[in-house]
Amino acid sequence: MEKVKSSVQASVYIATSLDGFIARKNGDLDWLHQGGSRPENQDYGYSAFMNTVDALVMGRNTFEIVRAFKEWPYGSKPVVVLTSRRVKIPEKLEDTVSVMSGSVPAVLGQLAAKGWHHLYVDGGVTIQRFLAAGAIQRMIITRIPVLIGQGIPLFGRLKRDIRLRHVATRDYPAGLVQSEYEVLQS
Repeated sequence: MEKVKSSVQASVYIATSLDGFIARKNGDLDWLHQGGSRPENQDYGYSAFMNTVDALVMGRNTFEIVRAFKEWPYGSKPVVVLTSRRVKIPEKLEDTVSVMSGSVPAVLGQLAAKGWHHLYVDGGVTIQRFLAAGAIQRMIITRIPVLIGQGIPLFGRLKRDIRLRHVATRDYPAGLVQSEYEVLQS
């Protein structure tokens, strides 16, 4: 896959189990709050991160999971769902959620044309596609202290090594460990 050259910055902010899974095989996230207690006033830098992004890009599977949450977690932030299949957008989300398909460079070109400069990329397959294309510059990964044994991995097979530079690691009283990395373009 050819590396992407774009003016759009793409970042990942995601939680994994200690054994590297972002969800159970069926997409369930029930384990997220099993690993340590989460104080009500602690968002682990999520709000500050969200204030830096113009829009979210996620795959259809991730959208289907998040759409089922009690509350839509992204407020009025634009969300782009990447899929080649039809997706039903709930009426209450029609103003903020759109659907797009195409290669990573094509998607980035369309989003840059909207004037968006910083994207939050979410969902296992979508993150893997953007990484393979060289389109991710920053990753913030929070490890939850729970082993789930199997599930959907954050990272899949790679055609080449992807080098990272460690930026910072923070630990939280609830037992979570969050590491930030810069993706080095080689």
